[in-house]
Amino acid sequence: MTINHLLDDLITAELADLSNSPWGITKANFEPEISARSKLFASLSPEVVQLCQSLGFREPEKILVNLWTLWLPLAIQLGAIRKELGRTLIQGVLGGQGTGKSTLAIILRLILGHLGYSVANLSLDDLYLTYLERQKLQQQDPRLLWRGPPGTHDVDLGLQVLEQCLHYGDLNSTILMPRFDKSAFKGAGDRTLPEAIPHPDIVLFEGWFVGVQPVEASVFDHPPAPINNSADRQFAKDINQRLSAYLPLWSKLDRLIVLYPLDYRLSKQWRQEAEHRMIAAGKAGMSDEEIDRFVDYFWRSLHPELFIKPLINNPDLTDLVVEIESDHNFRKVYKHHL
Repeated sequence: MTINHLLDDLITAELADLSNSPWGITKANFEPEISARSKLFASLSPEVVQLCQSLGFREPEKILVNLWTLWLPLAIQLGAIRKELGRTLIQGVLGGQGTGKSTLAIILRLILGHLGYSVANLSLDDLYLTYLERQKLQQQDPRLLWRGPPGTHDVDLGLQVLEQCLHYGDLNSTILMPRFDKSAFKGAGDRTLPEAIPHPDIVLFEGWFVGVQPVEASVFDHPPAPINNSADRQFAKDINQRLSAYLPLWSKLDRLIVLYPLDYRLSKQWRQEAEHRMIAAGKAGMSDEEIDRFVDYFWRSLHPELFIKPLINNPDLTDLVVEIESDHNFRKVYKHHL
């Protein structure tokens, strides 16, 4: 199928389902909106396909479908919101292992650059406490086996960075964006030198629990596996309390996108597939048993059924939901669960 034929099919499909458009497309504005997007699609397609293939995408047609139905309209929407705000837009991106948070950020940065907007990528991982700080924390609470759950980040550092981005009095200022080296200390990781960047128009702040809210303690009375015993329940309750410290950070978000797997257990499958590829390439990787322990640890701390699912049903907290299928492609995009 040629690009033009594919584009015609995509336009026809979008026109047939305008009632559920997450981009504000209506019959009244359809023609100018689609015309403008079509021109960008034609000019950006070669570069986006090349970028995606360098990231491991194999099928050009799926790349183009993703470009038309999500990446391009989302970038256009973010640009319009940034222009309306008149200051840096802080866009949260929530997603677990394998949902494509980093890929989305990379592609949006490319498209928004073409639209004239500068983009800074900030991961929740970049806000980890230093290695020494986490060592002390683990001595205080031996249940914190790995970095990742609430309590292992420097929330004040995140607030400081986002405040600098939001301060638009001096647009020529330089932002020192924190960065984290996961390979340091034999994989334990440590903070590295910050990256000096120009004042950004848009910040894409992504992470596995960005925007997640504390829940009522009663949800742990009958929790899902692997929260199986009283010790697991107490750990989940304690992590839930630590999550409250992140609320000032989430308050800086202008918007939140949730990348939502159709089945949260897919994240374990995706992690296994990634580790298998690493081992096949001659690199070190975890066994399936090690992956089970690793992923279960995170599910015990913030279980997707308890913490992520409520977000997709709450339009006050979530602006956009992207459903992810088992092959990492997305099934549909909507403003909130319908």
